[in-house]
Amino acid sequence: MPATAPPQRAMTKINLEQANTIIQAALKRGAETECSPLTVAVLDDGGHLVAFQRQDKSAIMRYEIATGKAWGALGMGRSSRGLAEIAAERPSFVNSLMAASGGRLVPVPGGVLVRDSDGVVIGAVGISGDVSDKDEDCGMAGIKAAGLTADTS
Repeated sequence: MPATAPPQRAMTKINLEQANTIIQAALKRGAETECSPLTVAVLDDGGHLVAFQRQDKSAIMRYEIATGKAWGALGMGRSSRGLAEIAAERPSFVNSLMAASGGRLVPVPGGVLVRDSDGVVIGAVGISGDVSDKDEDCGMAGIKAAGLTADTS
């Protein structure tokens, strides 16, 4: 008797509408909490840019920092806050990750994994512009506004 394949779950990816909702809500939260100008990048689960916005007067390296926070979170399967914690405990390991990634990984808070209703990672948000805790808070607000789950672990 042939084996029966397990039921397949539909693949979920973060879409442009969700990404734009995340960005708008994150920027709104930034205004509410008086953040410095923010830069927000939303990546899909493969690390590809879905949407991006940079507020006026945001510093020129903020794009690289925001995408690096999100990309590193996706690459290691944990938030950039989690990567910062690892960096504090094992700096040589994280330095090796940064070298292996060509400098794309930014291990400071502000990179948040995005999970769907089944708990599957479908993307990540990276924000840069203010202190890292406020960047992360804005990302979480954006993800929640899109009806998705933020993972900062």
